[in-house]
Amino acid sequence: MQKKLSMNPTEIQNYIETIKKLILEYSPKFVVAIIILVVGLWATSFITKTAKKVMIKRNVELTLSNFIGNLIFWTLRVLLFVTVISKLGIETSAFVTILGAAGLAIGLSLQGSLSNFAGGILIILFKPFRLGDTIEAHGETGKVDEILIFSTRLITATNQVIYIPNGILSNGKIKNYSQLGIRRADLVLKTNYDSNFSKIKTSILNFVSSHDLVLQDPKPEILVTDLSETTIVFTVKVWTNNNDYLKATSDILEFSKSEISL
Repeated sequence: MQKKLSMNPTEIQNYIETIKKLILEYSPKFVVAIIILVVGLWATSFITKTAKKVMIKRNVELTLSNFIGNLIFWTLRVLLFVTVISKLGIETSAFVTILGAAGLAIGLSLQGSLSNFAGGILIILFKPFRLGDTIEAHGETGKVDEILIFSTRLITATNQVIYIPNGILSNGKIKNYSQLGIRRADLVLKTNYDSNFSKIKTSILNFVSSHDLVLQDPKPEILVTDLSETTIVFTVKVWTNNNDYLKATSDILEFSKSEISL
C-alpha cells in the first residue's frame, strides 16, 4: 500500500505565509503593470491618431501619413510590452536578448515578409501610384484602396478586394491609368470593301468631335491600320478623362455599329 502524504500544521502555515508574502510582493507590481497596460493602449492609439491628424493638416500625402502612423503604432506597442514586462519583475536585458534572437530567427524565416515591408517603403518613397489611382499589376486591375505595411489593397470594378504583396508589386510591372489624368481609347473597327468608307469615317469623326466626354485636344482621329482580303480595319483614337473612359468608348462603339456594314 502507498503511504499517504500528509503535512503537519507547521508546514501548512509556512506555505500560507509564503503565498501571502508572494501576493504582497507581486500584487502592487501586477496592479501597476495593468494600469500601465491600459493607459498605454489608450496612449498609443491617441498618439497615432494625433500624428496622422498633424500630418494631414500639414498636407502630407495620405499614403505616407497612414504608413508612418502604422509604424508609430506598432513601435509604441512593442515599447509598451517591454515596459509592462519589466514592471512584472522580468529582467528586460535578458528579455531583449531573447527578443533579438527570436527576431533574427523570425527574420530569416520570414524573408518574404521583410521583402514586402521593404517594397512598401519603396512604393511610399517613389510613388508609382497613389490612393485612388486605378492600376493594373500582376494580371489584376483595380483602384488603390489602401497601401498597407506588407501589401496593397485594390478594389476591382466588380467590387472585389484584391491584396497584392508589396515585394512583387514594387519589383514588377505596374500600369497606372490615373497618373496623367487623361487616357486614349483605341477602338479597332472593321468594314467591308463594298461600304462607303469615307462616309463612315466622316460620320464617326463628326460624332466623336461633338461628344461631350471626348476631349478635342488632342484631336480625335481615325486611321486605317490594316487591309485584309475582305475587310478594311481602322482605329478610332480618342482622348477622355479617366472617369469618362468607359462611358465614352461605349457610346462610340454603339454609334459605330449603326454606321458600319460588314
